Amino acid sequence: MLSTGMGRVATTTVTVRSISMALIAPRRTGCGVTPLAFFSSAASPSKSRKLVLYSKPGCCLCDGLKEKLQAAFSLSGPDSLHDVDLQVRDITTNPEWENAYQYEIPVLAKVLADGSEETIPRLSPRLGVELIQKKIAAALREQ
Repeated sequence: MLSTGMGRVATTTVTVRSISMALIAPRRTGCGVTPLAFFSSAASPSKSRKLVLYSKPGCCLCDGLKEKLQAAFSLSGPDSLHDVDLQVRDITTNPEWENAYQYEIPVLAKVLADGSEETIPRLSPRLGVELIQKKIAAALREQ
């Protein structure tokens, strides 16, 4: 699902089993990286695990995490994240998100069974893809 607000990508829902990457309207960013958005055409399973990534355009840390998440979600093994739905939220499209996360992004949160969100401890930009996969899998098991 891709919704827009004020011409920007606001929310993107991802079914990780068939993740693909698209470049969204090339923009200049402080670190020369074109922002990325993920999308999928596959239907979401009803019992999938869900994550929310709060980010904003031009955030180098956000772009780096998005790329590592895409790679981590494609890995197999006991900590596979193939059933995880990722929703990317642009904080600049919602004042509540912007007030909550403007100094913290990127923020990754898991969606609990009751629909509430719980923030996952910050993942260092220096972590490798395999370790990111393991940390996310462990955080999702803690429900």
